[in-house]
Amino acid sequence: MSDFTHFNEEGRARMVDISEKKETERTAIARTSIYVNEEIYHKITENKIKKGDVLAVGQVAGVMAAKKTSDWIPMCHPLPLTSIDISFAWNLGENTYELEIEAFVKTKGKTGVEMEALTAASATALTIYDMCKSIDKSMVIGQTYLKEKKGGKSGDYYREEMRNEHGSK
Repeated sequence: MSDFTHFNEEGRARMVDISEKKETERTAIARTSIYVNEEIYHKITENKIKKGDVLAVGQVAGVMAAKKTSDWIPMCHPLPLTSIDISFAWNLGENTYELEIEAFVKTKGKTGVEMEALTAASATALTIYDMCKSIDKSMVIGQTYLKEKKGGKSGDYYREEMRNEHGSK
């Protein structure tokens, strides 16, 4: 069983020992989106949602979630995060209102921040849903994925569609 890093000798889950790993600067960017209807789009952009500024509250929720990732992802190590940023961009099409959410997380440590970035993006989308559900419960949270990560033993990672931007194969 010792070939599996997250299992102990009895075959039970354990948190990996990272005490011998080198401390490096590590970053991760995760992305998700939420599809809303036209009414919600206008109310968010005009700041007319009754619960408050949807993007501001979503941003704070994302930051808080990144900081608490190890509290609800069992094998994540608690990390001293040095930077967290949540950004938004509207992707508008014919009768399509997609709010793209990107979460950037940084640390200097012995393990990466991919889960913190994914958690931040997810919590942001869930918060936006919560703040707008009284208008329309049919909102759809889109695909959530790791866009890129830098640092650590395994090196840098760029999602396939991002590789050309960074000169990778």
